[in-house]
Amino acid sequence: MASEVARPTYGNWRRPRRPGLGPLGLLGTVATFGGLVVVLLASLISLMAAITVLVPLFLVVAPVAVRTVDGRNIYQLLAVRIGWMRRKSKGSHIYVSGPLSQRPGGRFSPPGLLARVKMREGRDAYDRPFGVLHHPGRNLYTVVLACEPDGGSLIDGEQIDIWVASWGDWLARLSHEPGLRGASVVVETAPDTGTRLAAEVLPRLSPTAPAAARAVMEEVVERYPSASSEMHTYVTLTYGTVGTRRDPETVVTDLAIRLPGLLSGLVAAGGGAAYPLSAEQIAETVRVAYDPAIAPDVLSARAENKSTGLEWEDAGPASAIESVTSYQHDSGVSRSWLLTLAPRGTVRSNVLRGLLEPAPGTRRKRVCLVYRPIDPATSARIVESDRRNAHFTASSGRGLVQARASNEMRAAEQTAAEEASGAGLVEFSLMLTVTVDSEEQLADAATTVRNLQASSRVLMRPADRMQASAFTCTLPVGILPWEHTLIPREIREAL
Repeated sequence: MASEVARPTYGNWRRPRRPGLGPLGLLGTVATFGGLVVVLLASLISLMAAITVLVPLFLVVAPVAVRTVDGRNIYQLLAVRIGWMRRKSKGSHIYVSGPLSQRPGGRFSPPGLLARVKMREGRDAYDRPFGVLHHPGRNLYTVVLACEPDGGSLIDGEQIDIWVASWGDWLARLSHEPGLRGASVVVETAPDTGTRLAAEVLPRLSPTAPAAARAVMEEVVERYPSASSEMHTYVTLTYGTVGTRRDPETVVTDLAIRLPGLLSGLVAAGGGAAYPLSAEQIAETVRVAYDPAIAPDVLSARAENKSTGLEWEDAGPASAIESVTSYQHDSGVSRSWLLTLAPRGTVRSNVLRGLLEPAPGTRRKRVCLVYRPIDPATSARIVESDRRNAHFTASSGRGLVQARASNEMRAAEQTAAEEASGAGLVEFSLMLTVTVDSEEQLADAATTVRNLQASSRVLMRPADRMQASAFTCTLPVGILPWEHTLIPREIREAL
């Protein structure tokens, strides 16, 4: 009897080793050795002088060595708390817009990280309108693509493996995209309101049809949405201009030329029908996220091919209040989670299926995968550095430590071999936002998220004291967290 062909497994994602001694990092290591030199010099004077220098050194370096599961030290945890206290003391955790607010213009502009974003629109090679979000503070431009993936149900395993390989190839090619700063994939699920089904079925009912047939179709329209859900998938690509600032119209024209090739790659990776979102559609998506109650009206207008006339300047909430554990906005209350630990070991292609499926008891749920492609030159340097560090650790360890280091060495060797053969290196993270109707339902939503984490083998933590920013990052607007930090990324990696 022929044996079944083994399905491929995936994994080998690993966090690059932090430079420095153990958990201290580069800056902590430099401070430690510099302080020890000062302690030795002080010991030449007296023992009391050496102790006087050693105690402050320990108090400064010890918080750097104590880290959480996701690698944050005590200073970084304190920075989050201090930032929250400053925002709360200034009242910036409360947002009010509209004609009765103190904001100029009297419109419902998006808050927070989206406050300065401007919307532009262009047309691609197929004369389709597409919106471009311009982040003037960072001089970034974001284009949003929508796709309708076929899913894995009733699909041969070989076809799924081909899609996964094509998706990996598409991500690898992003590292060769000129000026690309990052990409994200947002999968949004919500209970089906039934407006699309009603718009398709009810107008087609014949007045002369039998009463029994009409009753059956009307019952289907009434009951089917309670057991179904809607799913939307968005892909955002954020570009930055290198060197001097370019004219926004020139950038929009450049993006119009690139869109057909990017869309064809998504289709080959199982994205189904892929198309760019217009400026109005982007504004509608953001508006529904802030006010889920208007989702049926927006979906009904789309089903009837009607324009809502919504502009980006009116896509924000009328009011929003951020607390430590939640973010209240118009008709919804949201809570967000951040990735702490990716699935360990080898996984199958459907490892995130449970996390992406609709969650019962929630108004809306968004899962955002953020990617930062690394250019080939930097990728080679990173994998070779990891390879040398893994070899050094494996050769200097003993016993069980050596066994674990040997596994790290094999993983580093495999990564280096794949990179040398042309594979791309991509940093990724994951964020999740759940929206419910009231704050009392957040406890049940948190339980649902914990169950979804267990099925997907990921470890996540609540984005406490930064719920508003995390909510914005899960929207399909191209917000890249590492581009909006006060401390540069290179310095944070050295901490």
